[in-house]
Amino acid sequence: MSKKLVAYFSASGVTEKAAKKLAEAAGADVFEIRPKIPYTDADLNWMNKNSRSSVEMNNPSSRPEIADRVSEMDSYDVVFIGYPIWWYTAPTIIQTFLESYDFSGKIIIPFATSGGSGIEKSVEAIRKNCNGKVLPGKMLNGHPTEEALKSWIDSLISQ
Repeated sequence: MSKKLVAYFSASGVTEKAAKKLAEAAGADVFEIRPKIPYTDADLNWMNKNSRSSVEMNNPSSRPEIADRVSEMDSYDVVFIGYPIWWYTAPTIIQTFLESYDFSGKIIIPFATSGGSGIEKSVEAIRKNCNGKVLPGKMLNGHPTEEALKSWIDSLISQ
């Protein structure tokens, strides 16, 4: 039986709720990807081209520092990585997370929340920056049932 981790970044709490529900359905441990310098409301103002999030997302080499590390990452076989969609892709802190570990031999399953964008562009970016086996991602908007989450997890992991 594989050991699972749900690692997520959440700026407003929406992705956090999805991550915790997913972790419960998967029987997984949970790790919050927190920036070393927390985001303020002003930092997250996507309407302001000079806000921290706008500046980070417009710079492909931006790598916001993460506050903590996953202890014993080597013990996990399956890692779900969750995030909100920003500018049609994953926030740059997700790239920081991916570059912080060796995912060789691991199954990586992206999931995201968004007000309207899809997950496809972010999954492609994860595939380019991760040496694990990256499976198709899923949007976890709304309130998926535990049964629906378990069915999705089982269908992916049995591949």
